[in-house]
Amino acid sequence: MSANNQRLSKRARRKLAPAGLWSRGMMATLGAQFLSAFGDNALLFAALALVRKESYPVWSGPLLQAFFVGAYILLAPIVGVFADARPKGRVMLYANTLKFAGALGMCLHVNPFVSYAVIGAGAAANSPAKYGILGELVAPAQLVKANSLLEASTIAAILLGAIAGGALTDWSIEGALMVITGGYAASALSAIIIPRIKRAAPTISYSILASVKSFALQTRSLLESANARLAVIGTALFWGAGAALRFLVIAWVPVALKVTNNRLPGFLTGTAAAGIVVGAALAARFIPLKHVSRALPAGILIGVGVSLVPLAKTLPLAFGVMAFVGICSGFFVVPLDALLQKEGERDVGAGSAIAIQNLFENLSMLTFVSGYAVAVFLKTPVNDITIGVGLLLTLSMTTLTLTRRQSMRTTR
Repeated sequence: MSANNQRLSKRARRKLAPAGLWSRGMMATLGAQFLSAFGDNALLFAALALVRKESYPVWSGPLLQAFFVGAYILLAPIVGVFADARPKGRVMLYANTLKFAGALGMCLHVNPFVSYAVIGAGAAANSPAKYGILGELVAPAQLVKANSLLEASTIAAILLGAIAGGALTDWSIEGALMVITGGYAASALSAIIIPRIKRAAPTISYSILASVKSFALQTRSLLESANARLAVIGTALFWGAGAALRFLVIAWVPVALKVTNNRLPGFLTGTAAAGIVVGAALAARFIPLKHVSRALPAGILIGVGVSLVPLAKTLPLAFGVMAFVGICSGFFVVPLDALLQKEGERDVGAGSAIAIQNLFENLSMLTFVSGYAVAVFLKTPVNDITIGVGLLLTLSMTTLTLTRRQSMRTTR
């Protein structure tokens, strides 16, 4: 009897053990994320072209992003709990179905701002699920590598999505929207393949007040950790500046390089994305979690690179600067994402930790994009805006790095 019990115990352990980096679940997660991110990044070009075609004012472009980000912020208190209370593969299925509905709305000429907000709601639900599931699919020692694979999948999607979005939009706005809608449908189908894995929480409360209170307590608990604070602040600064940079590139290309199509901004965005893949690979190779502070100087260099964009007066220089920004970005953000997942899994649950991270990232994005919209409304030259964003990011990242070093010295 004891031998049978031991065999059953071994089978149970094998069933609960993470399947590894190249398991079916991991491949399905990477595929679903690639298709979803492809749609997100191609959509920006098509959506901006759509509001221009429908004669909305120039400053309404950033307003689209505000509707998208606003959905993230409003849903932050519940999406993390929902991701932890349900099989995360199923959450990804629901999220990408919602994105499909929003993109289909744009195809059918529903108000573009409302449609973009629906897609933002899908993205808000997808984010804690796609990152939270990594800790269930791989062992802790493989978490940085799993994050690198997910980031590589995301960045490959950004690369191809930006290029395809620009090219398809130049060809046909309606055709681009149809391709994007198909991408979201394929992402939802890929999520079906992800196996159902343990739930971190057995129940979920649908009371808005209770959810907000719980989310506030979780946020306070998570941010009591110095490592979690570092990860949340660092990634928030990164994504806030990144959101502004995407609009800056689209506005800067016609002014500096005298090119008015959508393809070149797409190629430049794709170059930065390719750089992030390289930076992510370098981070996986050289930055273990216990030495995550080594990644922080790369954050300072991101700001320096953004400040150099106005000096790039030729195509080779523009591509070189964007590649530099991308490499520094990947090297900076991947270790911080892995650090937050580790801290979150131990404290509030991986899904809730990612939802908290999303709240801060999207508040940062809303701040940067709103500032950009105000600057455009005031007719500030695009080069001045770019230098301002670069300097702000450089100073912020320098402060973060010095604060971290001082904290480590105090701890010792």
